[in-house]
Amino acid sequence: MSTPRSQRTRAGTVAANTVGVLFIVVMAFPVYWVLNTAFKPASEVLSFTPSFLPQHPTLDNFKSAIKAPFFLVDLRNGLIITSTAVVGAIVVGFLAALAIARFRFYGRRALIMVILGVQLVPFLSLLIPLYLMLNRANLTNSLIGVTVTYLVLILPYTVWMLRGFIAAVPRELDEAALVDGCSRWQTFYRIILPLTGPGLVATSIYGFIQAWNEFIIINTLNNPETQNLMAWLLQNQTQRGTAWGPLMAGALITSLPVVVFFLLVQRNITVGLTAGAVKG
Repeated sequence: MSTPRSQRTRAGTVAANTVGVLFIVVMAFPVYWVLNTAFKPASEVLSFTPSFLPQHPTLDNFKSAIKAPFFLVDLRNGLIITSTAVVGAIVVGFLAALAIARFRFYGRRALIMVILGVQLVPFLSLLIPLYLMLNRANLTNSLIGVTVTYLVLILPYTVWMLRGFIAAVPRELDEAALVDGCSRWQTFYRIILPLTGPGLVATSIYGFIQAWNEFIIINTLNNPETQNLMAWLLQNQTQRGTAWGPLMAGALITSLPVVVFFLLVQRNITVGLTAGAVKG
């Protein structure tokens, strides 16, 4: 026999599940509508009566997107810029996080506060000075200038996140490795680096998403030949109208690199690898 308390608990669970399902539906509907529109012919896309399933599915929108001017060029640019910026930020950020987490030096706390404070500054507020600086250095309309910009953009978060993962590795493991004859470098790549693997993966995912999805900076600094796919999507919206089918197809293609990258590294996203490494 159920008690009033158990009934209230069950009612609360049902209500929470209902709210959760509604939230998922609301959040997933735009993604579904992009998929729906991408496979519709132009006549169905522009129909006054919306249909929730394509009546005559077609791949013409994907063909139009791929054959559009600068699509493949901007796809290549996006992959080069994003991968280079993420790798650079991971390398520099990991070394900086290692120094902050493992060594004591003058100004360490101030440096940590600066890293935290930089994340609080809207990067767009620096857009005009950034453009003037890169223009003076002849780095506008180039992949190098925007790559360096993206590296700087994701570096503070990278340092802050990796610092936490490195600090979670017990210092006793470092000391044990040094006692066993390992050098500082061997302790780094045999102990600290493997145990912070999940942190590197999680941080790289965030950096990849942030750099790949960035639009305003690259649209301001570069011309269409040196932009990414996010900026390319804007080119489909002209004064003559918007080609919604190819635009939605291009949006789906644009999201694929992030999905593929996540699927490749998802197995490495784990926690608690250091649990039980040191016995009390």
